[in-house]
Amino acid sequence: MLAEAALQNLRAGLRGVALAPSDAGYDEVRLLHNGMFVRSPALIVRCLGTADVIDAVRFALAHDLELAVRGGGHSVAGKSVCEGGLMLDLSLMKGIHVDPAGRTVRAQGGVTWGELDRETQLYGLATTGGTVSTTGIAGLTLGGGLGWLMGKHGLAADNLIGAELVSAAGEVVRASAAENPELLWGLRGGGGNFGVVTWFEYRLHSVGPVTSGFVDHRVEGARDVLRFFREFTASAPDELSVHALLHTPDPAGPPRATILGCHCGSLADGEIATRPIKRYGSPTADTFGPASYSDTNTTLYDPAFPRGARNYWKSSFLAELSDAAIAAIVEQFAICPSPMSGILLEHCHGAATRVGAGETAFAHRRESYNLVVVSQWTEPKEDEPNIAWARTTYAALRPFLARESYSNYQSEDDGEGAPERVYGPNHARLVALKSRWDPTNLFRANQNIRPRA
Repeated sequence: MLAEAALQNLRAGLRGVALAPSDAGYDEVRLLHNGMFVRSPALIVRCLGTADVIDAVRFALAHDLELAVRGGGHSVAGKSVCEGGLMLDLSLMKGIHVDPAGRTVRAQGGVTWGELDRETQLYGLATTGGTVSTTGIAGLTLGGGLGWLMGKHGLAADNLIGAELVSAAGEVVRASAAENPELLWGLRGGGGNFGVVTWFEYRLHSVGPVTSGFVDHRVEGARDVLRFFREFTASAPDELSVHALLHTPDPAGPPRATILGCHCGSLADGEIATRPIKRYGSPTADTFGPASYSDTNTTLYDPAFPRGARNYWKSSFLAELSDAAIAAIVEQFAICPSPMSGILLEHCHGAATRVGAGETAFAHRRESYNLVVVSQWTEPKEDEPNIAWARTTYAALRPFLARESYSNYQSEDDGEGAPERVYGPNHARLVALKSRWDPTNLFRANQNIRPRA
């Protein structure tokens, strides 16, 4: 139990609010996008600015409270909320400042990608963001940041050019090429291990109307669809990012093998580049065509990931998309127990792969496919079979997987998402950085890098 006098003193200094379990709004705020995690922090601090974040961090230190940081609340592993500790909620921090002449944008840690895209697209500009619009910019960027623009413009982390954060000492620190450059290096893929990032600064790129959409095929032809996907992506231009997905788009309808994509070049080039996708086989649906970048990030995946659904994911990069791997993917999808689940392949290529492994903390720079086993359902009583399917599917695919894994898609600390796999050859350098900025491991509710003892 927190001392009432200490709690009142904290509240008196905040511009935001501090919610105890008995306060109105507490039960709603503690919930994450992933409905599997219903935890009860001793206190939720809803910050409105950097000064509030400092007060919250210092309060957690003074009262020896476990600290969880929530930006968009999309942590599939539930790292954004803790039991009995302090949940530091950034979701009210929505400041966005676009510099169209300098092609940069500054945004606070509670901004989502849909909100950022809306402001930057006013000027025909964008940076690589997530593929679900309600995802927070904070977690996605700090974990690396795969997105539709990565083939042409690199990952979200590659476009991070500055940050303001509150350190484990409760102090404001700035990171850029000129100020604490090693810290900026670590923020580009090292997760939330080094502090609470209150402001992000990104490089922007010219992004007008895009060519995006999807084609559905009958699942009976899934093997051939995935082979086509493999052959097509082998020569895909930088401007075109393509995914393949086995799923059930309509729970009342049949499952489908789907190819989704976004081309961020001219509409004429986009029409040419996506023509083979549209002409392959006999699609049951085809939505490819001109669209805004904002709509693309809202319509393609948002409906498939409703807030409150229960999620358990397994993910790693494939060593190669071989015929044997394709056969295993198709066979495992056929026994999926939930119509909300699926198996996704994200093609990583182009600019995202032309960055050296040591240039950012995100080290996985080979052209590859990121495999995501997405198990999703609604009822707690269905937890066991759906989690078991994801684990069994991942085990069946393990012979085809590379060692590397993407931190933002890890559901549990089970060895598959271990720091050595997530951070690869950069792990030792990140340990040194962690030991400097967070020697007591205050920021451990993440894909944790442990400081040296």
